[in-house]
Amino acid sequence: MHTTETPMLKLIGRSLAVMALALSVSLTAQAQFSLATGTAGSATGGTSIDATDTAITAPASPAGKPLQPSIADLAAAQNLAKTGSDAPPPDAAPLRSPARVSAPNQFQRFVQETTGRLLPVYGSDLFSNPQNYAANTAVPAPDNYILGPGDQVQLQVSGPQDFNTTLVLDRNGQVNLPKVGPVSLAGVAVRDLEQTLTSHLGKVFTNFKASASLGRLRGIQVYVVGQAQQPGTFQLSSLSTLVNALFASGGPSANGSMRAIQLKRGGKTITTIDLYDFIAKGDKSRDLPLLAGDVIVIPPVGPRVAVAGAFDQAAIYELKPGSTSVADILNLGGGVPALAKSKKALLERINPDSTPARSVKEIVLNTQGLQSNLQDGDVLMLLDISPAFANAVTLQGVVAERIRSSWFDGMRILDLIPDREALITPDYYKRKNVLVQKGESIKDAADKSKEAGAQIDTRIRSMVDQINWEYAVIERLDRDKLSTQLIPFNLGKAVVQKDPAHNLALLPGDVVTILSQTDLRLPQERQSRLVRLEGEVAAPGVYQTLPGETLPQLIKRIGGLTPQAYVFGTELNRESVKTRQQANLDTLIRRLEAQSQSQQGSLVANRNNTGAADQTAVILQLQQAQLKSQIERLKSFKSNGRLSLELDPRNPNLAALPDLPLEDGDRILVPSIPGYVAAFGSVNNENMFIYRNGKTVGDVIKSAGLTEDAEPDQAFVLRADGSIIARNDRSGWFGSNFESVPMMPGDTLVVPAQMDRESRYNAIIRGFKDWTQILANLGLGVAALNSL
Repeated sequence: MHTTETPMLKLIGRSLAVMALALSVSLTAQAQFSLATGTAGSATGGTSIDATDTAITAPASPAGKPLQPSIADLAAAQNLAKTGSDAPPPDAAPLRSPARVSAPNQFQRFVQETTGRLLPVYGSDLFSNPQNYAANTAVPAPDNYILGPGDQVQLQVSGPQDFNTTLVLDRNGQVNLPKVGPVSLAGVAVRDLEQTLTSHLGKVFTNFKASASLGRLRGIQVYVVGQAQQPGTFQLSSLSTLVNALFASGGPSANGSMRAIQLKRGGKTITTIDLYDFIAKGDKSRDLPLLAGDVIVIPPVGPRVAVAGAFDQAAIYELKPGSTSVADILNLGGGVPALAKSKKALLERINPDSTPARSVKEIVLNTQGLQSNLQDGDVLMLLDISPAFANAVTLQGVVAERIRSSWFDGMRILDLIPDREALITPDYYKRKNVLVQKGESIKDAADKSKEAGAQIDTRIRSMVDQINWEYAVIERLDRDKLSTQLIPFNLGKAVVQKDPAHNLALLPGDVVTILSQTDLRLPQERQSRLVRLEGEVAAPGVYQTLPGETLPQLIKRIGGLTPQAYVFGTELNRESVKTRQQANLDTLIRRLEAQSQSQQGSLVANRNNTGAADQTAVILQLQQAQLKSQIERLKSFKSNGRLSLELDPRNPNLAALPDLPLEDGDRILVPSIPGYVAAFGSVNNENMFIYRNGKTVGDVIKSAGLTEDAEPDQAFVLRADGSIIARNDRSGWFGSNFESVPMMPGDTLVVPAQMDRESRYNAIIRGFKDWTQILANLGLGVAALNSL
């Protein structure tokens, strides 16, 4: 069906086409200008739109045919999109990959073979992040900024007629002022912009006020050629300078010069910049603003030297045209370091006319030496100062201050350690201060109070470092033999008694070491021994024992026993015994773990067989699980360190205690008389039974009863004093001798269970001969027997 277009439809269609085309042209122009200037808005902020992501199609006519805009429509669209200039936007900046890292140049590899280090090129790390040195287009343009084609001007006029407009300099540098016409602004500085516009507007308007500012800035195209990391064409902001362009290109390559970079304009060299002045001094006097079409030339690197060794800025340096001294190069890195030898430095030099071509000479880093001129290929090696002290004596060990003291002629031990206060370590005072620290909750304070009483012996022992007064030593270097001499002396006689024979003379470089009593094992009489005595004694507490003092002597010294004391049940736990018992227990655990691994291998081998071997594999698997469980339980036990006193039950009094010298860390408990005996192990009634005078082993067996898996041959009595009476030590099947053994208060009858004779674990346990050895060698109580 034929449809006739009405004038109104034609007008609407043409209007829509004009609007769509105008928006498309405007968005495209904005996107191109944003890419060209490298900004996302005006000099004071803005938003960019990517025209490639926007597609606008003219609407179709009512008849379904695309509308064909007329020449007048296109002109209207162009006028709508026009921003005051018919100049095309600058080209978009090419996409750049991150700056490449140049491969080491030939001179770097040469220096690496000489020094063992790959030295960087001085200043190259500055170009690792070029974005940090891009021109900041968000700040206002400076007053001396010169306007050019593409710059945008924001004009505001107030007066009889108010209007705001945006002006863009066309390719001729002109703008079209309302009612004034074309005005040339190219070459006008920002500081003169407002005055220039006011002058032209005054030709038409009166009684008005004009305000002008820069909007979006133009982009410029420059060229970077020569030995650059990324030579090529760059689109930069019109605010960019020579240094900005260098950073945009990644800077000079490893073979490019940093000291003779040229800026060419119109075929002439405008300036030559030395980047060393910019890096080391911040000098930008030769860093000029760029104009469109500028060419930056990075020539090949000039003569180079290397500085290595005791120098923080160890690197490859380029020599300045002309003469460059040692001081000139060292000043770039802060001058001569304090940690470098000033009286000696090594200068390696290349002389192609000599054979061999390389030589080395020593220079002094004084005024004359620093003025020495460097040559291409030189390697300057700064040497570290010696760590030796010319006049120091060192005091270390258990002292108040570990110091390096100044030596003087005639210095002796008492000059270094004048009194006892010099031997009290700071930790002593810190530990004392912790005792009264507040701020915790009431519960924490109560717990601390309980802990302070329960661990008073441990705290006292660790509070102060016990000095070895009989031995201290001077370490002295024998410079003739280059060996260390040890010169011992008696610290107590030197410091306390002021004995001149032990107040030895000191020399520079001596090291005086003060030892504690734990550094060397001392004779018993010189050791500080703290023991803990508890229970039924006149004054329970922590005591410092006298040399060679025994348990009966200590109890007598503090006032003796109470009437309720049960001497036969006295417990003596000793750290040295505990250490040996724990070692035996650890050995047993390691043997069982090795057996477990062996049994695991047998289990894997049996799984590869069939038939009757399946039953064996099941048995091994069960034994393996049982063995692992037993090992884990064993690991949870700790030896108690109890020492069997082997007392005579018929004469339990203070005189019956053995004359055993006490050791540091001993814990003695004298219990009260218990009213029970116990039965443990494979008995029907594992319990405690009231003790009556005359009760025997047979009475306890009768009261407790034996289970079916009991092994009576291994039965024994664990005495209250820690000793053991074994069944197999006496004749007969529970003969009269064993059954008639009288039980003492606190004694325990132990009846072990029968062992599985096929278990290798039990074979290892039987290697201890009997259960009595397990209790004695491993330091375990009867509660651990179930795990064994």
